[in-house]
Amino acid sequence: MARRPTFGDEPTSRLAAWSRRFALFALAVAVLSVIVLRSGLLEIVPALATFGAALVFAGLAILFALAAFIVIWRQGLAGLGYAILGLFLGLALLAYPGYLGYRATVLPAITDITTDPSNPPRYDVLVRLRPRGRSDYPGQATAALQRQAYADIVPLQLGVPAKIAYDAALAVATKRKWLLVDTKAPGPGRPGGTIEAVARTPIMGFRDDVVIRISPQGGDGARVDVRSASRYGSHDFGANASRVRALLEDIDDAAGNVKEPKPEPDDKKAKKPAEKKQPEKKR
Repeated sequence: MARRPTFGDEPTSRLAAWSRRFALFALAVAVLSVIVLRSGLLEIVPALATFGAALVFAGLAILFALAAFIVIWRQGLAGLGYAILGLFLGLALLAYPGYLGYRATVLPAITDITTDPSNPPRYDVLVRLRPRGRSDYPGQATAALQRQAYADIVPLQLGVPAKIAYDAALAVATKRKWLLVDTKAPGPGRPGGTIEAVARTPIMGFRDDVVIRISPQGGDGARVDVRSASRYGSHDFGANASRVRALLEDIDDAAGNVKEPKPEPDDKKAKKPAEKKQPEKKR
């Protein structure tokens, strides 16, 4: 008597198996490319090409998974779990690039954001780290696009002296674990201060350069200007604008929590006790 096939005897769909293989391979390549980018082992172009290859394999995993669903439904093959895994991993890998693609369609293609387009803070030490031709501010065309898309990015006016504003900005940059390249505090002969630092994007670890300029305003006020620019690419997908906006908010909060030392009033200064006059002894 012929043995009837059981549930586990169905042949596995080759499409489902290849979907899982492509997805796992894409995941491994994507993780490797991110590690290479963050560690700086390779130049950015070959590292991004590696990541792009991972996305291609993720797309193949999705296509093979969809085809596997049809074959499994029609022929009753096994491998549904393989197809689901391939589909899930493929979509997960393509989700973030898809989100960036959407932002590229709604945000201007600029990579240099500043609170003062007419007189942007200047890179001094960071000039040596930036690619040639990307240290100078791009010009009024970029400024017009920035005003249209990020009208809320304006200089920060603080009611504290420049030194306190500088200390608050330095504390915020240190808390964010940015690489501080150069710091110039306000002091004798230098009424304002500057901070140059290197920030990194959360996932890919791209290096963006930030300069903070603190200028005295009036008697007891200060103005904070910020510039954040990407080193590579023609579109920052809004990353620099988000960084500048969050940085100004944090500096404002930090400066507001600093208590200014108040000079002691003259009438409350401690007075030396008057010396008691010793009576003269009679001889």
